[in-house]
Amino acid sequence: MAPRLRAPKIDSRSARLVLPWRRAPYGLVSIAPRLRLGYRKTKTGTAGTWVLEAADGKGGEWQKRVGTADDIEDADGEFVLDFYQAADRARQMARGTTDNGRPATVDEALTAYAKNLTARGGSVTNAKRVHPHLPPALVAKPVSLLTSRELQHLRDGLVGKIKNSSINRIMRGLKAALNLAAKHDPRITNANAWRIGLEALPDAHTARNVILTDDQVHALIAAAYSEDDGLGLLVETAAITGARVSQLARLEIVDLQAGHEPRLMMPSSCKGKGVKKITRKPVPITASLAARLQQAAKDRERAEPLLLRSDGSPWRPETANYHRPVIRAVRSAGLDPATVTLYALRHSSIVRSLLAGVPVRVCAAQHDTSTVMLERTYSEHILDHSDAVARRGLLGAAPSGENIVPLRTGSGDG
Repeated sequence: MAPRLRAPKIDSRSARLVLPWRRAPYGLVSIAPRLRLGYRKTKTGTAGTWVLEAADGKGGEWQKRVGTADDIEDADGEFVLDFYQAADRARQMARGTTDNGRPATVDEALTAYAKNLTARGGSVTNAKRVHPHLPPALVAKPVSLLTSRELQHLRDGLVGKIKNSSINRIMRGLKAALNLAAKHDPRITNANAWRIGLEALPDAHTARNVILTDDQVHALIAAAYSEDDGLGLLVETAAITGARVSQLARLEIVDLQAGHEPRLMMPSSCKGKGVKKITRKPVPITASLAARLQQAAKDRERAEPLLLRSDGSPWRPETANYHRPVIRAVRSAGLDPATVTLYALRHSSIVRSLLAGVPVRVCAAQHDTSTVMLERTYSEHILDHSDAVARRGLLGAAPSGENIVPLRTGSGDG
């Protein structure tokens, strides 16, 4: 039988009551390898607190409050703890927060992050896109043992393979997963490892958007209809509204308002932080598109998806089941699928609106983005538009002939 744990200065109420106040905890008696339990006296005379101190494996340690000591009230094992109850809880706190008691690995952190995104209505893609870029050794490593050097090596190893903006997007997902793991596990004290190692690459926001001419957009729509009627409706709706595929896939038949001025009540995307509440905003569409959508929705329930594949199955952005058909349509339209994707229709729609004189705020609202993002991403095209507008206020050419009256340059009669 293991000997009973003893700490004469702090294991009894009477011993603790005579201790003078001090900032540092008393006791710090070993309760397990690399774990110590201490007691912190309060200056005001209220009940003190139990403190866990654990070694971080790097020559340092971290401290965490365990609970309230039974200085005034009798211990109840939940809100008020005696010395032995505090020791048991401290061991539980230090030995793991995952279901099987092990410290969370990077893989488990990403899994937990995906579940958290689902619960908050976010896009699970933010977690899933990370995995393919992680080596197996890193996936299986405990989060608490990650170093800034290995994370920086991971990030830098992707440079040249994919765009810097894509690297930053992947690393943001990984950082979010690691931050969530640290939030739930007091043993994870190395947040600086990913704060430093996964720092965003500079100049990654430089816009490299493919903007199609109206003729190219029409050619792509025609090629999509030749490929498949369901694909044609998806591509035409994307071209006219400039919406993301994730938004188009969530459109329901009830969102179609095919009146005198037809429009779609477009659902918002799942981008951004916090709880993702899906809202709907009106986006104008052409009468011809509204007629085609009406025909496609005929005899179907109002809550069903508006846009479907020709086999009746939904478009699924999470599996990108539109990707191959779009590539075939792009080729048929005489465009390069290496640069032209379905997202090019969104870029083209935004630029078309800006050059048509639609106010930036209105354009941002209709395309479910912010004016800041719009100005940063499409600044070149906004400047082209602003230049055209500014020219309307320029002074016209001086009139010719005898009707010119010279301006006076000074006072007096001279």
